[in-house]
Parts: sequence; structure tokens; C-alpha cells
Amino acid sequence: MKPKLVIETRKAPFLVFSTERFDEMLCYDILSMSKTILFNSESNQSAWLKGPCFKNMNLDEWFKKRRFKAKSYSDIDRLIKYKKEKEETIAVVIPAFNEEERIGKVVREIKKKLMDEKPLVDELVVVDSGSKDNTKKEAEEAGADFYFAADILKRYNGERGKGENMWKSLYVTESSIIVYMDADIENIHPRFVYGLVGPLLTKDYLKLVKSFFDRPTSCNGEGEDVLGGGRVTELLVRPLLNMYFPSLVGFVQPLSGQVAGRRSLFEQLNYFTGYGVDIGLLIDTYKKYDLESIAQLDIGSLRHRCHDLHHLSQMAFGVLQVFAERAHVLGKVIMSEDVRRRYHVVNRKEEKNTANYELKKKYVTERERDPMITIKNYRKKFHKNGFE
Repeated sequence: MKPKLVIETRKAPFLVFSTERFDEMLCYDILSMSKTILFNSESNQSAWLKGPCFKNMNLDEWFKKRRFKAKSYSDIDRLIKYKKEKEETIAVVIPAFNEEERIGKVVREIKKKLMDEKPLVDELVVVDSGSKDNTKKEAEEAGADFYFAADILKRYNGERGKGENMWKSLYVTESSIIVYMDADIENIHPRFVYGLVGPLLTKDYLKLVKSFFDRPTSCNGEGEDVLGGGRVTELLVRPLLNMYFPSLVGFVQPLSGQVAGRRSLFEQLNYFTGYGVDIGLLIDTYKKYDLESIAQLDIGSLRHRCHDLHHLSQMAFGVLQVFAERAHVLGKVIMSEDVRRRYHVVNRKEEKNTANYELKKKYVTERERDPMITIKNYRKKFHKNGFE
């Protein structure tokens, strides 16, 4: 095929091709090489104004039209009906590491309410980074299928982290819709799952649904209700989004670990292996499909572990690595050297009523896994050829 014309948009150039059929035209995104049928006489519909070639939904419009509430999808029987009609299946995946205190409660609630009582969820899987406590015992006794990440696709071992667990879960699950859920949720509720899958079952144009929620916290013994992101989000991620990815500033909690999407999306995205995985998936989904294919959902109040500043500092450094990688790839920031992985911290110790300080270093590494669809064993297992 020969290109008919090149269209420059605000986001990327596209090539428009005429096929051997005179009544059909295709649009190719030069960056992602995804295609959209612009016109097909059989359907007698034009996609000129609704495919990835032309993205007309602005931020304000998206914020109003792609924001939903979990309670709108509380009719689980209705969702089950949609699931059967559309021949969809649903997997809940919980990445974990040393979560013996809460993992059992999370698994039991999902299994009882959304598998035993209402068959909405088809697979309930925990993928673990190598816990030394009783996470495995608690998860299995509660009814989950449990895997150590190191036992999945052993050829690709060598990395550990939340994102690694999420990436490898694509190989051990089979469902067409995947819900990622944190393991340390204190007030787990079925709405965290049915709310996220509801838009995907009822709106075919959606690829990804991010959650947001009220954050009752008890850090430093002081409880408060906070609507918005956590400390890493508000102090680091939101300013970076405003600076480098302004189209994504409408996400209330861009780092939320409660997220659902289609396998057809996840298998074609790169996964960062650590805590930066959530923002990486969001940026890459936007890059591939734009805002129209992403929604955010209010799941109400959610309580989970409140991490100390030392832990959050390292988490923030991993997230910053992802921002640097993506901003560089997209030409928003030009880096003269590789992204830094070595992280220095200053520790303060009290000894005999005297404060002593020491400088320590460690490596915080956000490695990037290739899309699962590029893995030969995965393509063989699921009978897939490659990228769409």
C-alpha cells in the first residue's frame, strides 16, 4: 500500500493508506503502528472522527464523561449477564510480598462474594515476590491460586517487584479482563472489583479503568479523610504530570493499584518491574489509545497500610525513573546519560542522646519488561501471532 497523505495531529503523525479495496482506508499510528479502519462501505460508517487518528475529546470533556461511580455497577447479576453475552472472563490478580496479615481477608471476601455467591470472577490469583512469612499459606487457605513469580517463565527471572508480579500474572491467567488489586487493603469490599469491571463490560470502547477513593489515613496517630492522591502522588507525580503529561492531570490517583483492563491491552504494553508499573501502564495506554479509552472510577473509601517516609522515598525514586524513561522516549526531556538507579539516603540514629548521621546507598531499579505478546511461550500458550 502507498500512503495517500500524512496527517499531523497534536500527538503523533499518522499515515493514511488506501487498501486494495477501493472502499476501505486504514490509518496507521507511526509510533505504535496500530491501525484503525477509517471507512468501510460494508459498515457504512466513518471512523474519521472517533479513531486514534483524530482525538477530539479534550481534558475537561474527558473528566466529565469518563468518571464513574462503583455504586452504579452494584447490580452484579446484570454484570454477570453482560459477561456471558459478551463471552468475557474475569481474573483478579493480587501482587504480594510479606502480606500474611491481610492477604487472607482480601482473598476470602472476593472469593465468597464474587465467586461462590455471585459467579462474576473466574480466576483469583496471587503472584508473590518471594515472601518469607505465611503469605502463601494464608492466600491458599483463603481460596486463591498462588504462584511465586520466580516459578513463572523462569527464563525471564532476575527481577523482583510489584510490576514483575503483574507482568508474569498474564502468563498464568487466561481471562479476557484482568483486575489488579493491592494485597494490603484493610476494608476490602466487592465494589472494588465489580466497580472496576462494570465499565469494561458495558462500554466496549474502554480499555483501562483506574480507581480513585477517599483515603482515611492514620499516619502518626492522626486520622483524616483525604480525597486525592497519596504523598508520593501529590508531592511528585502530580507536578510531573502537569509539567510533562498535562493530558493526564485529571486522574485523581494516578498511582492507584486498583485497576482493571483488557488482556488485549495489557499484553501489548511494557511493564516496569517495581512500583512505577502503575504510572507506566497509564502513560503507555494514553500513548497508544488516548484519553477516550481510559476511565476512572470512584470506589468509595479504601484503607491500606500507611508507609513510612523512608519507604515512600524509595518508591518515589522508582516512579521518577519511569517518568524520566517515558519523557525521554517521547521527546519531552532529552537525557544526556542513562537514568540513575543508585539512591542515597541519610539515616539518623540516636546514640547516648546524640544524633549521628550516616550516608547509605542502595539500588532502586525499575527495569522494563517487554510486552507479554512478544514472549514466545505466551504466544504459543494463547495461540497468538503478535501485535495487533
